[in-house]
Parts: sequence; structure tokens; C-alpha cells
Amino acid sequence: MSDFSFDRSRRLLKKIEFDRVFARRRSAGDGMLILYACENNLPHSRIGLVVSRKAGNAVIRNRWKRCLREAFRLAQQQLPLGLDLVALPRAGATPTMPRVQQSLRSLSDRLARQLS
Repeated sequence: MSDFSFDRSRRLLKKIEFDRVFARRRSAGDGMLILYACENNLPHSRIGLVVSRKAGNAVIRNRWKRCLREAFRLAQQQLPLGLDLVALPRAGATPTMPRVQQSLRSLSDRLARQLS
């Protein structure tokens, strides 16, 4: 059985980790998300979330964070390995799980091709 956990080792938590992604970033975007990425030399990918007030009120921002975490948790086996990802939702977009999952997968694949 596959491991679908989302423990601390799969998250970007520190400012220095986010700064490294933004400094070395490659970006890709669509109508839902902007995704930044850089290589991390780990056997798995990690994700960090930046959900600003432009995304909406607190309820909407928390829904974005829940959807992004769950989309990453479910798709982490299909995502490219060895990437640090930072996800920023587009202002005005409405988070739904199928759209967020599809967007996360397609953008991470596009970024993996850019980095290789």
C-alpha cells in the first residue's frame, strides 16, 4: 500500500526554505495557481503554501490551504521527485479539489521539465 501521509518532512516550514525557492525559482501558472519550484536533492518533493488576503476572507483562505494540502497528499506519488514547491492561489479563483489537483499535477510536471 502506498504512503499517502503528509508529515513534516514533506512541508516547507522555515523562512530560509521559502527564500531558497523564491531565489532560485522557476515558475508556472494557470487560472488556479502559480507554482514556484527548485530542486531539493531529497528523494521526495515538499510543498509550501502562501495564501494571501487577496485570495479572499479567512474562510476562503483556509479552504485554499486545505485543498492544496489534500491535493499534494493524494498526488505526491505522481509528482516529480526532488522538488521544493511553493503554491500561491490566484486572486478570485475558487478552490475545488478536482481543479486544484489537476492544476498542481500539470504545473509540477511543467516545472520538472523546465528544471531538467
